[in-house]
Amino acid sequence: MSEETKIGRQRSGAANPGQGVVIRKCVALQEFQACVELQREIWREADLELEPATTFVVASITGGQVLGAFDGDTMVGFTMAVVGLRQNVPYLHSHQTGVSAGYRDRGVGRMLKLFQREDALARGIRLVEWTFDPLELKNAHFNLNRLGAICRRYIPNLYGVTTSPLHRGIDTDRLVAEWWLDSPRVVAAIENLAPSTKNAPAEIALPAELEQWKQDDAQRVQVVQTRVRAEFTNWFARGYAAIAVRAGGKSTEYLLAPWSDF
Repeated sequence: MSEETKIGRQRSGAANPGQGVVIRKCVALQEFQACVELQREIWREADLELEPATTFVVASITGGQVLGAFDGDTMVGFTMAVVGLRQNVPYLHSHQTGVSAGYRDRGVGRMLKLFQREDALARGIRLVEWTFDPLELKNAHFNLNRLGAICRRYIPNLYGVTTSPLHRGIDTDRLVAEWWLDSPRVVAAIENLAPSTKNAPAEIALPAELEQWKQDDAQRVQVVQTRVRAEFTNWFARGYAAIAVRAGGKSTEYLLAPWSDF
C-alpha cells in the first residue's frame, strides 16, 4: 500500500475545512479495527491484501503512528506509519493515509499529516517518507505543493499488480516522497506559501487527457507510465529532485531541479 489513496485536497478558500473533525492517536483495539474497515472501504482490495488490525497494533506499540480523524465517535480518516532506519538515523515510513469519501476535499488529509508532523518532531524525528502513484496528480500537488515534500526516488512496480480498482490493473510504480519536517521548504508550505514554479530547469509533462484515460483506456495509461518511469529515472540519476507540480491547459508538469541539500 501507499499514500496514493483518495485523501483529497483542501480547496483554496474553503470555509471551515475539517469542521468538527478531531485528530488523535488510536490506542484501542476497536480503533485499529475501524482503520481496517475504513481501509477496506477506500482501497476495495481483496481481504488478503488488506493490512490486518495486528499491523496497526504493532505500528502503535513500536514507535510508529496510528492516527485517526474522528467526527464524533466515527472514524473518517486515518494514517499509519512504521519506524524506519537509514544510515543509523530513525525516520517514519507513512504506509497508509485514507479519508472516507464523504470527508474528502475538506482538509482532513492535511490535518492528519500536520498532526503526524507535530508528533514526529516532538520525538526528535525530522523525516517522514511515503510512496505515491506519480500518475495521481492531485496527490502529487498535495504532497509537493501543499506539504513541501520532494521526490528523488522512483520505484517501478513496488507492490506488484494488486486487486484494488484504484490501481487499474497496471504496475504499481511509485515516487518516494521525502518530507523533511523542519526544513524551510516544509515550514513555508504549511504556512500556505506556494513554492515557486518559475525557472525550473527540467519538467516531466503528463497529458490533460490522463484522467479520462484512467476511466476507459488502460493501454494509454500504461504508455504514459512507461514514459514517465524513464524520465524520472533519468533525472533522478542526474541528481535532480521533483519539487513542485504545475497545472496547465494541455498538461500538468512535475518540476525538477538539482538537489543536494541533504
